[in-house]
Amino acid sequence: MHRTDIANPAYFHKVVDCQWACPAHTPVPEYIRLIAQGRYSDAYMINWTSNVFPGVLGRTCDRPCEPACRRGRVEENNGEHPEPVAICRLKRVAADMKEDVAGRMPRVAPKNGKRIACVGAGPASLTVARDLAPLGYDITVFDGEPKAGGFMRTQIPRFRLPEAVLDEETGYVLNMGVHFRNNQRIESMKALMAEGYDAIFVGCGAPRGRDLQIPGRTEAALHVHIGIDWLASVSFGHVKTIGKRVIVLGGGNTAMDCCRSARRLGGSDVKVIVRSGFEEMKASPWEKEDAMHEGIPIINYHVPKAFVHEGGKLKGMTFEIVKAVYDEKGRRSLVPTGQPDAFFECDDVLVAVGQENSFPWIERDCGIAFDEWGLPVLNKDTLQSTVPTVFFGGDAAFGPKNIITAVAHGHEAAVSIDRLLHGEDVAVRPPPTVNLVSQKMGIHEWSYDNDTSTDNRFKVPWAKAEQALASIKIEVELGFDVATAVKEAARCLNCDVQTVFTESACIECDACVDICPMDSLTFTVNGEEADLRQRLKAPALNKSQPLYVSGGLKTGRVMVKDEDVCLHCGLCAERCPTGAWDMQKFLLNMTKAGPGCRDQREPAREAA
Repeated sequence: MHRTDIANPAYFHKVVDCQWACPAHTPVPEYIRLIAQGRYSDAYMINWTSNVFPGVLGRTCDRPCEPACRRGRVEENNGEHPEPVAICRLKRVAADMKEDVAGRMPRVAPKNGKRIACVGAGPASLTVARDLAPLGYDITVFDGEPKAGGFMRTQIPRFRLPEAVLDEETGYVLNMGVHFRNNQRIESMKALMAEGYDAIFVGCGAPRGRDLQIPGRTEAALHVHIGIDWLASVSFGHVKTIGKRVIVLGGGNTAMDCCRSARRLGGSDVKVIVRSGFEEMKASPWEKEDAMHEGIPIINYHVPKAFVHEGGKLKGMTFEIVKAVYDEKGRRSLVPTGQPDAFFECDDVLVAVGQENSFPWIERDCGIAFDEWGLPVLNKDTLQSTVPTVFFGGDAAFGPKNIITAVAHGHEAAVSIDRLLHGEDVAVRPPPTVNLVSQKMGIHEWSYDNDTSTDNRFKVPWAKAEQALASIKIEVELGFDVATAVKEAARCLNCDVQTVFTESACIECDACVDICPMDSLTFTVNGEEADLRQRLKAPALNKSQPLYVSGGLKTGRVMVKDEDVCLHCGLCAERCPTGAWDMQKFLLNMTKAGPGCRDQREPAREAA
């Protein structure tokens, strides 16, 4: 293998598993350390720069960072199912415990004469506004609802996300001189284009819930509700009650929000019924756990057949019972078991079987091309449509995802728009900036706490059930207190503090190999990667994690480090007698709109 190029930003970025997995590439270990130090406002601002809505995401994020967390791979004695650091809930700690940060928001530059329209006031559009408004762009955000937030406001119940949190964080963006045209739904893309905007960003989400057309749907229509529409009606106070017996169809997070909301609006017998198996449900594991914790059963492998009604009044639903069968290629199909159809009584049904994009307001002859699924044809990196000045992001771009993906789209689209309006190629994506800084504070002391905690993951306290289920507005999760937050933060393994090796200083004494608690280090003869992975002190079986390979040493061997299970404890550097190992903090700053994303050519120098 060749010597590892640690100057390549992607190398150590991938080692920081949580940041690598986050669509917005939030520097997670950096803000967790600040929380442990009680620097909540600093931790919040690091989050805000990356993900824009720390208080919202600290309660509602889909948490792609947590399954990637190294903690879940390296624990050996902490139970049958070791758990990652509670990254998401620590983000909430920073949001809840910060001081007033209004004065730390970016200063807005004088207007630069460029006008940008954002369609929809959801997370993607607000991220575009957050990135471009401080640069002097004149931003107008259009939304058909009274308040900003998009699906964060209409589809996430208040018992998960208090309105005050959403108001605060959307306010930080709108207060940057952004023009918010509420209650103004865009009805024509052609008309919007005619208004002379220099760029248009479409972040209107996937506003249409899929229906379920089976026998009885029309006759029972009064008691059958589309999930996302029903949640919006609940959010705005238009719906305040529901029947005692409620069936929720669907296995995603929207279905979980529907069933838990129904439980609070009078549903005493609420059940979720899905056609798939429990493990195949699209809902996040914790969302399913929360629903079941509130006494809501999840019934699997039941395919809806009909709404049963009498004289227009819904009586219940029938379901065909199926099982999963897999062919030789592992492809699943659902086949009838032959059991009699199941019947469940109900007063109301909430249909949460998926969402789809709907662009009736975009004329098909305006130049924007759509694919066979009704999605805009986009460059996946730049988010630019077939009309060069029109960009898409969030659910409107590639279909329903989540908040943090919408934020990531917003950042990328803002870079594209900024480059476009400076006459530069939007396809050029400037690389992020990186820093590697030694954490040495003495011969064997570090500026970070490298003691590896053996604590299990701490549980977030909940409000009492009788209180939480009594109102749609009482927040269920209470968040960590300071003491628990510090203990949970201590579980972080500081994966951004990298073990950096200088082969010219190594005397090959193997002291680092002897002290490594995870057997991550090996001095051996070089070879092909597949062969080398098998010859290490502990075979490196996780191929998704790289090997750190040194250049040739004096004996002709190389040092090989398996990055997979390294604890970043620094013992190798403490034991090394020559200082060949050092602990260096890696900080990756993703490219944002502004001077840093541009080519920055100086015309005079270029002409010369």
